[in-house]
Amino acid sequence: LLGVFFIVLCRYLNIYLSYSVQEELKRGSVIGNIAKDLGLEVGRLSARKARVDMEGSDRQYCGINLRNGDLLVADRIDREEHCGEKPSCVLKFDLLLENPLELHRLNLQVQDVNDNAPVFPKDIIKLEIRESAVKGARYRINAAQDADIGKNSVESYILQQNPHFVFSIQTTSAGSKYGELVLDKELDREEQQEMKLLLTAVDGGSPQRSGTVVIHVIVLDANDNAPVFTEAVYTAALPENSPLKTKVIIVSATDADEGVNGEVTYEFSRLSDKSQKLFSLDEKTGEISVTGDIDYEEGSKYEVFVEAKDGYGLSSEAKVIIDVTDVNDNAPVLYLKSLSNPIPENSSPGTQVGIINVQDRDSENNRQVRCSIQQNVPFKLVPSIKNYYSLVTTGQLDRELVSDYNITITATDEGSPPLSSSKTVELSVADINDNTPVFEEQSYSAYVTENNKPGSTLCSVTARDPDWRQNGTVIYSLLAGEVNGAPVSSYLSVNGDTGVIHAVRSFDYEQFRSFKVHVMARDNGSPPLSSNVTISVFISDVNDNSPQILYPAPEGNSFMTELVPKAAHGGSLVSKVIAVDADSGQNAWLSYHIVKSTDPGLFTIGLHSGEIRTQRDISESDSMKQNLIVAVKDNGQPSLSATCSMYLLISDNLAEVKPRLLFDGAVAIPSAYLPPNYADVDGTGTLRSTYNYDAYLTTGSRTSDFKFVTSYNDNTLPADQTLKKSLTDFADAFGDCDTSPEVGKAVKSFYTYFYYCRFTLVQ
Repeated sequence: LLGVFFIVLCRYLNIYLSYSVQEELKRGSVIGNIAKDLGLEVGRLSARKARVDMEGSDRQYCGINLRNGDLLVADRIDREEHCGEKPSCVLKFDLLLENPLELHRLNLQVQDVNDNAPVFPKDIIKLEIRESAVKGARYRINAAQDADIGKNSVESYILQQNPHFVFSIQTTSAGSKYGELVLDKELDREEQQEMKLLLTAVDGGSPQRSGTVVIHVIVLDANDNAPVFTEAVYTAALPENSPLKTKVIIVSATDADEGVNGEVTYEFSRLSDKSQKLFSLDEKTGEISVTGDIDYEEGSKYEVFVEAKDGYGLSSEAKVIIDVTDVNDNAPVLYLKSLSNPIPENSSPGTQVGIINVQDRDSENNRQVRCSIQQNVPFKLVPSIKNYYSLVTTGQLDRELVSDYNITITATDEGSPPLSSSKTVELSVADINDNTPVFEEQSYSAYVTENNKPGSTLCSVTARDPDWRQNGTVIYSLLAGEVNGAPVSSYLSVNGDTGVIHAVRSFDYEQFRSFKVHVMARDNGSPPLSSNVTISVFISDVNDNSPQILYPAPEGNSFMTELVPKAAHGGSLVSKVIAVDADSGQNAWLSYHIVKSTDPGLFTIGLHSGEIRTQRDISESDSMKQNLIVAVKDNGQPSLSATCSMYLLISDNLAEVKPRLLFDGAVAIPSAYLPPNYADVDGTGTLRSTYNYDAYLTTGSRTSDFKFVTSYNDNTLPADQTLKKSLTDFADAFGDCDTSPEVGKAVKSFYTYFYYCRFTLVQ
């Protein structure tokens, strides 16, 4: 019979439910519906992890159908196993629900079914009865035992038909029953010395069950006194875990008869299967001792019956009550009922992580338990309902600092000495994308030689992100921008996985020498986090530009003649080769060399200045026309060079020289002609030192001179002043010259030429 007995509202919002169920029901049988009885939503049972735990046991005797809320039989329920001879058998369960945490007490009243037959202590009962016994003499027969209770226990006895005995049921003051074999007709030993009678015990169950015993009656001579115990009921206290052979108690009975009729022996008359494994009885001394493991948690009280019998079969019985006292021999047991694993690292303090249940099988103070948690972890235990604790966070978690926790929980009882046990809960922290990629350097510098191959590696950047998996996976990219008006992507590329930066094109040092780009490191989280870093790219020079001769024009490009006075002495400045190199550093260090001349040894050129001077005084024997081939070399490896021709005319009188021959191809060198972006390197022979050239000319005089007057520096010659003499000044200087048209034309061309030659030379 199944059904709900009552529902009572108690403290902590707990509801006590009571159900009734027959023992030995098959698994899956429905006991009741907890959802209906508690007013719970059936659809929430699974989400709230509804479950039923039996108090003090790991076995699951009941379960819950989470689809409809039925309370089901999950394992065999044997009333006799749990309650023995108790008239009422109630099993206690905890009904636990989470989110929020609720605990309800569930009492299961187990009803007895007739699943046990009556059993006699022995298969044969031996009775020795003296023939002098009178009609009505009674002989005690130990009752049959039936593990069932109530109507299902022993109800009646049936004695096999015989001429001498009938069977009578007796009840003790304590309420227990036993049988008596009553002599209905005197015995005659000479007529019949023994007889065997079949006694059947029948219970009141349906279907009815029975058990039998054979009563073997041996007819003796008269023995008219039965043994008598000193106590009707004996009591003893026995600590659990008592060692084997520990003495429990000694029972004693005496018999007034003499000789064999007064010799008393002892034996157990009624003994359960469990007691039979725990105790033994010395048949001569009446001492009861321990023969098995005494465990308070398995049984706190035992009742045994001892029969004292004399030599000819008279007997009496006494009850022995053995109370087992508890010893603190059970350490608390921790059960992890629920665990949220892993837990996000951004969980707020106070977040519930798990539910812990602690149980101790001992009694009273021995089962009072305190729980604690190890130090230095951001968790604590919060007492909840009954013996349940909530494991909650106490601080902010950071997976990058600690990714896993081994939380040790210790439970200690209040016994003497106290016992304890520990359980380690392994908890992982789930990653949240809360860290931005961080570059190993605050900025990066990359160096590349010009004329590099496209695709060559310049440098690599590395950013670290301590987050996990995709949250810590770094992807690199170039930020949009421009270099010299072109997209940065046309100059560089970055490997998104490795951070290696490659050149997309070949660089030219003469176009630009450095530039900056920005690289972004982005993680793969949601949403993604990123950071930027600056990459400075420096281009180094390669000697890939030959010297460029500005004056005179390179060989074959023009024909230019310089006038050298015959009166020029050794060391006089005649002219100057002006050259520049678009490279920089030593690649732009220029040197000047005369590689061929009309009169070797007449002229020399400054190795680094390019100034052409006479090495000696000019003699009459020197050729009037001098041709110099000058090579200009840079200092690169390998060296590059350029050549030019310098045409010199030795004469003191302009009238000696036709103007066409003298000035054909004379050119001016405006400042706009100079190539841009030339390096300023001291001592290289390019445009650095500042010179001022003046022409002093007379006609028909050997004192006419073309000489280097002075050297200006930047402090004495402003940038916007290149001449101290105007065209008028030059005209005045030639005021005494021959005024013939041919000479006048030459003079005009000459000082016009020197007007353009008198400029600031910057190397």
